[in-house]
Amino acid sequence: MKKFKFTIRGNNYDVEILNLEDNVAEIEVNGSTYQVEIHKEIKTSKTPKLVRQQAVHSSDSEPVKTSKPSERKGVGAIKAPLPGTILEVKVKIGDIVKSGDTILIMEAMKMENNIKADRGGKISQIKVNPGDSVLESDVLVEIGD
Repeated sequence: MKKFKFTIRGNNYDVEILNLEDNVAEIEVNGSTYQVEIHKEIKTSKTPKLVRQQAVHSSDSEPVKTSKPSERKGVGAIKAPLPGTILEVKVKIGDIVKSGDTILIMEAMKMENNIKADRGGKISQIKVNPGDSVLESDVLVEIGD
């Protein structure tokens, strides 16, 4: 890493720092290797670590049960993936959507995000309007069968 030349009480020393981890350094002095402890305060980072919860799709939040094709499968809720403002609602109650269709556009962190359907079905409820502010996990739209 770094090489130094020291003169202590008239004696010359060639010192090389081989490894530095936390407050322990591995150094070589005139060909001999030593582990030395450095007496300094280890500063902790003031920057907090971002821990983001996993986004849960409506199909994951509802218990899965087996049903016959003719039975009603229930309602799925499309939730806000992060806090933001609703810019545009692309569907209305009664519209039929497929999985992957854009349901609404939301601004979050100065970016426009397309919120897409994670399942197919009929729009049964729209819980937001353009201009509404939403928090993470707020229900935006409900899709039924």
